[in-house]
Amino acid sequence: MASLNGYINQRVLLILQDGRCIVGTLVGLDNRADIVLSNSVERVYSPDEPVEEVPLGLYLVKGDMILLVGELDTEVDDATDLSQQRAEPLAPIRYGHE
Repeated sequence: MASLNGYINQRVLLILQDGRCIVGTLVGLDNRADIVLSNSVERVYSPDEPVEEVPLGLYLVKGDMILLVGELDTEVDDATDLSQQRAEPLAPIRYGHE
C-alpha cells in the first residue's frame, strides 16, 4: 500500500476485474486499496472503432476490483492519438466457480 503513496497527484491507469480501463489523477487511497481519482475517464477499446473516452470526473474504485495500477508517462500519453488506436477490449476476470 505504501508504494501507491508515491503515485499521489500523478496520472495513473487502472485495469479493473471487469475489464475496464480507467485513467485519472490519483488523489487518495485507504488501507483497503480503495482509490479516488480526479479528472478520470474510462477508455473503451474496440477492434473496429477509435478509443472512446467516457468522462467520469471524480471517481472512487473499490480496491478489490483493481487488478493493476500503473503510472502513466504523461508526455507519451498526451502524444498518443487515440483516434488511431484499435484493440480488443479486455475480458473480465472471474474468480471462483461459475
